[in-house]
Amino acid sequence: MIPDKLQAMTDGSLLKIIKHNCDISDARDNGIYSICTLVLKLRNLYKWEHGLQPWEEPDSPVLLDWIAAKEEYWATIRAEPFSAIPINGEKVDPFLLPPINRHLSVANHVYGAGYGRSMKAVFFMAEILEDRLVDGCPTLILGKEKARELSSPFAMLQDGVIYIRKDPMRFFFWDQIQEINPSCRPAMQQALGSYGVMKEGCALDREKLIAVFDAIVEEELEIFIYHEVGERQENMLNGNVLKRIIAAFPASALELLARAVKDILADTHPRGLLSHIVGLEKKSSLGFYMSFLDGMRKLLCPELNEASKVFWDNGDWSLLQMAIMECREKNEVIAGKLQKVSQRLDQGESPEKIRNWAEINVLAPLGLQVPDREEGTT
Repeated sequence: MIPDKLQAMTDGSLLKIIKHNCDISDARDNGIYSICTLVLKLRNLYKWEHGLQPWEEPDSPVLLDWIAAKEEYWATIRAEPFSAIPINGEKVDPFLLPPINRHLSVANHVYGAGYGRSMKAVFFMAEILEDRLVDGCPTLILGKEKARELSSPFAMLQDGVIYIRKDPMRFFFWDQIQEINPSCRPAMQQALGSYGVMKEGCALDREKLIAVFDAIVEEELEIFIYHEVGERQENMLNGNVLKRIIAAFPASALELLARAVKDILADTHPRGLLSHIVGLEKKSSLGFYMSFLDGMRKLLCPELNEASKVFWDNGDWSLLQMAIMECREKNEVIAGKLQKVSQRLDQGESPEKIRNWAEINVLAPLGLQVPDREEGTT
């Protein structure tokens, strides 16, 4: 196929509609984020739209004007339905991937669609850099993106295929390195020290970091690949259970817990991320993993936190292996309780009754306090 026709396949009406669906998703569901998180995501979306590197900051007045215009635009499209994707004269459901990707494969691009946190719709289109087979799982490494929405998950498992999106992953790495919680700093220092970008006194050498940044991202891709490999193997808390909980209790502590437990079980699976890191004895990946472990996931893994602190002093990988096993066993128990939540939903019990049971039997034992609700409220 001649180059002009290839470009038309990825730059014409198809791309315009995918971008518009991205905008509709953002217009509908930007409220799932806190104000701080939303501003960070909008800043990165601005950088992507304007071709800026993660370390290049826009002028604040320009960014604020752009955000205001974006929010005004969202208000005009919030009620619109997602548009079908035009393929060879036919209109295809935007969540029906095979026919769209058969069309795009000629141009070496891939399209993705699904639902992420709090059932926010995710859409993207990107070039394919590499097609790997990792632990028997087809894995696509993606490069330059032509369409994306706010959330831009950079690692996904969909229909048995792992998608690694390097473009948003670069922004994630940069933001995490710059804004890491001080309590995680020893782990991040260990990770970055492996790449020679730390000065004396544990200060970051920004210029060195920029120089080797893409090499770091490339080398650490496997952190996210093997998370998805573990998720593909894990069946203790499958995707259907998670979807039922999210649908019944969106944006709740139960959703956050279910997602975190699912992630931990994937990472602690014998063929998952942590076993891969320990098997290779790769300190940089361990440092990044522990640095990125936050929120609910960190709460569920105190064994890993304590073992990693000792590890930085003595380098004993066996301590980490024992902590991984202990962490997995504990989270399997929580997963069993979450399965009961899903089963009770399937049996038609009242979501409010199930919520009350879960608050007492699932959330409270973890120290997750749920605010009292007035009688008759949900």
